[in-house]
Amino acid sequence: MSVHLLLILVYSAILIGAGIVLSRRVRSAADFFVAGRGLGPGLLCATLLAANIGAGSTVGAAGLGYRDGLAAWWWVGSAGIGSVVLAWWVGPRIWRESVTWDLHTLGDYLDRRYSSTVSGLVAALLWLGTLAILAGQLIALAWVLNVVAGVPKYAGCLLGGTVMVSYFVAGGLLTAAWINLLQLGVLLAGFAIALPIALGEAGGWNGLVQGTHDIPAYWNPWQGGGSGWMYLALLGPAFIVSPGLIQKVYGARDERAVRVGVGANAVALLIFALVPPLLGMIARALHPGLANPELALPTLLKENMPVLIGSLGLAALFSAEVSTADAILFMLATSLSRDLYRRFINPAADDRQVLKVARLAALCGGALGVALAIVSPSVIGALSLFYTLLSVSLFVPVLAGLYARRAGTPEAIAAIVGGVACVVAARLAPDVVPRAGLNAAVVGIAGSAIAFAVVMGLRARRT
Repeated sequence: MSVHLLLILVYSAILIGAGIVLSRRVRSAADFFVAGRGLGPGLLCATLLAANIGAGSTVGAAGLGYRDGLAAWWWVGSAGIGSVVLAWWVGPRIWRESVTWDLHTLGDYLDRRYSSTVSGLVAALLWLGTLAILAGQLIALAWVLNVVAGVPKYAGCLLGGTVMVSYFVAGGLLTAAWINLLQLGVLLAGFAIALPIALGEAGGWNGLVQGTHDIPAYWNPWQGGGSGWMYLALLGPAFIVSPGLIQKVYGARDERAVRVGVGANAVALLIFALVPPLLGMIARALHPGLANPELALPTLLKENMPVLIGSLGLAALFSAEVSTADAILFMLATSLSRDLYRRFINPAADDRQVLKVARLAALCGGALGVALAIVSPSVIGALSLFYTLLSVSLFVPVLAGLYARRAGTPEAIAAIVGGVACVVAARLAPDVVPRAGLNAAVVGIAGSAIAFAVVMGLRARRT
C-alpha cells in the first residue's frame, strides 16, 4: 500500500470518528438542519468556505488553468463575487425571515412566500441537479486517488461516498460545521505549501512565463480559451441563492455573524481563486501533453512534490471534495424530508420522523451520487449542469420574493418554467448562443426575469 493511500485511509477514519462523537450533540431536527442557530462568524465562515472549495474549485479550476490560463480565475472568483452579494444584501434579509417564521430550508421560505407548489417544483428540480454536483465532487476525488495512488475510479468514488455519508448522516449541519473546520485547516495548509514548491519546480515565475508564453491568450485575465468573465453569469447567481449555502446562513446566531462570516468567506474565495489556475498553468509548463486537463493537479502532486508534501496536498484535495459533497447531501436531505415528505406526503410528521427521513434521504442521495459518479466522465461538465439549473430556477424567485412584495405564485412559477425552458432551448442550439457572446445560464436567467415581469404586468393590468 502506498504512503498516499495509507494517509487518506487514516484521515478518513478520523473524519468518521469525529462525526460519530459530534453526533451525540444532535437532539432535534433543528440541530440537524440549522445547528440550533448557534453558528458564530468563524464557524459559519469555515463551513461555507469548506463547502465552496470543492471539486470545481480545485481539480476543475486547475484543469481550466491548464487548458485556458489565467482567465480560469473567474471560475472561483465568480463564486466570491456572488458571496459578497449574499453577505451584505440577501443573507441578512433572509436570515431575519428564517428567525421570524422558524424556517429550516429554502423550501420553507418559498412555501411561506409563494406556495407549496413553488417549493415542491424547485425541490424536484434541485434533486436532479444536486445529484450531478455530488457526482462531480466524487469524480474529482476518484481522479486524484487514481493518479496518485493507483486506486480504480469506482473504488475512489466509493471511499469518498462512504466518508461523507457516515459523518453527515450522524449529525447534519451541526456535525458538518465542526468537521469542515478541520478539513479547511488541512485544505488551506496543503495548498499554501504546494504552490511555492510547484512554482520552484517550474523555474520560478520567469520559468512559468517562458514555458507558456506562446499559448494564445494564456495570460489574458478576462478571457482565454473557454474560460473568462462569462463564468460570472453561471456561478455568481448560484452562490447567492444556493439552498445549501442559504440554509447554512439560517444557522447563524445573529445578523452580524451572517455579514462577517459570509463576507470573510467571500474574501477568502477571491484570493484562493488564483491558486488552482496557477497550479494548472505550472502543470502545463511541466507536463504539456496531458490528455485530460483535469489530471493536471493530481499529476503535479505525484510527479513534482516530495512524498510528504504530496501526501499533504492529497489530503487537502480529499478535504475539498468531501467537505463540498457533505453540503450537497445537506441539500438532498433537507429538500426531501421537509420540502417534499413533510409538505406533501405526511404533513403530520413529528420532529423525530422528519429527522429519520432526512438521514435516510442523505443515505440514498449519497448512494445515487456514487453510482452517477462511476458512470460520468467529467467534473466541470457535471458541475455546469447543476449551477445552470440552480441559477435559472431560483435566482429570480428568491430575490423577487425578498424585494418585490407584489410578486406571487404565478410570477414565481413563470420564472422557474421560463428559465428552464430557455436553458433547454439554448442547449438544443449549442452553436447559436456562444456566437452571440452568451451562454445557457445568461439566456436562462434573462428568460426567467422576462417571464416573471410579463406575468406580473398582466396580473397588475387585470387588477
